[in-house]
Amino acid sequence: MQPFELVTPVGITEAVELGRAVDAVYLAGGTNVIDFLRTGAMRASTLVDIDGLPLRGIDFDGERLRIGALTRMSELAAEPAVRDGYKFIAESLELSASAQLRNMASIGGNLLQRTRCPYFRERDFKCNKRTPGSGCAARDGGNRRHAILGGSEACVATHASDLAVALVAADAEVHLHGPSGEWTSPLETFYLEPDSTPEIETRIGRGDLIVAASVPPVPGGERSVYLKLRERASYEFALVSVAASVDLDGALIREARIALGGVATRPWRARETEARLQGVALDDSGVLREAAASAFVDARPLRDNGFKVELGTRAIVAAVRQAGGGA
Repeated sequence: MQPFELVTPVGITEAVELGRAVDAVYLAGGTNVIDFLRTGAMRASTLVDIDGLPLRGIDFDGERLRIGALTRMSELAAEPAVRDGYKFIAESLELSASAQLRNMASIGGNLLQRTRCPYFRERDFKCNKRTPGSGCAARDGGNRRHAILGGSEACVATHASDLAVALVAADAEVHLHGPSGEWTSPLETFYLEPDSTPEIETRIGRGDLIVAASVPPVPGGERSVYLKLRERASYEFALVSVAASVDLDGALIREARIALGGVATRPWRARETEARLQGVALDDSGVLREAAASAFVDARPLRDNGFKVELGTRAIVAAVRQAGGGA
């Protein structure tokens, strides 16, 4: 691991100022940053230890959930307001990592975690995300786990966060404090597709610090589902995941929220599927499948991951039925 300086700010303003330095990285739980510094996938000359800042806690006023950026994953998953009204958020956290990691990892850090693409992690491979302009080894290499949506010639790495998928389905916003003051972004548009600059993953700028995330009420959130399909039952990154909530009008779907993980370069909101599900009966298998398949119309599978189109279609149907109270 390369040498670095560890600094501890006394407040948010000082943290932002320290974070503006070249190659400065914020450090909270450290479960992601330290790992990537050790492998060389990330570089930092300065680590800004923000763990002591007053950014921990969960507030729910009956209308909106606000989550401090330093709240631990385990704390958010156990929060009664989350389990009662945002079930897919709690499930996404519990399926993300072991209990030990959930006790350490912060919500802000989880939302900013880097891809687990093996070509990004290993310095001997070409990776435009790690070394811009070097190439993308995944396009012609082993790409079973890579993206079929939102990719480019420069990058096909999938986004790693399960929590971000559920929060995008919930229309969450992320709140930041930066050199120009406070600003807010919908989480869905906070994440960027790689295009020709895969090293730029979010709208965050130098010195910007996530201070909180907030979530409005979710229709059907008390029955919402996070379905995660992976190659082993222990804690593993998704091949396909679906965050789904369904609000019913009798036996018909009034409104559905669908977001996908494991298939795209960012948390992927399936808005065409949502539109097609309006007014559909939960037991109408043919229409449910057609609606689910519409999420993958623009999919561009690689050599090894074409199976994700069918797997994703089936996963959406299963998640919608579960969220609607069906089998």
